[in-house]
Amino acid sequence: MEHGGAKHHRERIGEALKDEIATIIEGELGDPRIGLAGVSEVHLSPDGRSARVFVTVEGDDDEAAQTLKGLDAAKNFIRRELTERLRLRQAPELFFQLDRSDQYGARIDELLKRIEQRRK
Repeated sequence: MEHGGAKHHRERIGEALKDEIATIIEGELGDPRIGLAGVSEVHLSPDGRSARVFVTVEGDDDEAAQTLKGLDAAKNFIRRELTERLRLRQAPELFFQLDRSDQYGARIDELLKRIEQRRK
């Protein structure tokens, strides 16, 4: 079982990572593959060695795939920047993953509306 202080510390680092990664993605990456992307969540592993970065991307599936490729290519640059900005001994290994929760939510809303219309 994880100690409460350690969990709180990991959550604080996760939030700091989220903010810094979002800043880097929005303004400092020159890769044309990276479209309009934002960071919705960062889940830091219990040992702090890796982080799953959930990214929202404006556009279709092809644009999203290209953005993920661009982010993977920029992974080492982002880690180096995180180490300097957050004064970390070592930045966690980053794993970028598409966040489709908005689309899932919209689909659920659509299905609920259809059910409601059928009841009328």
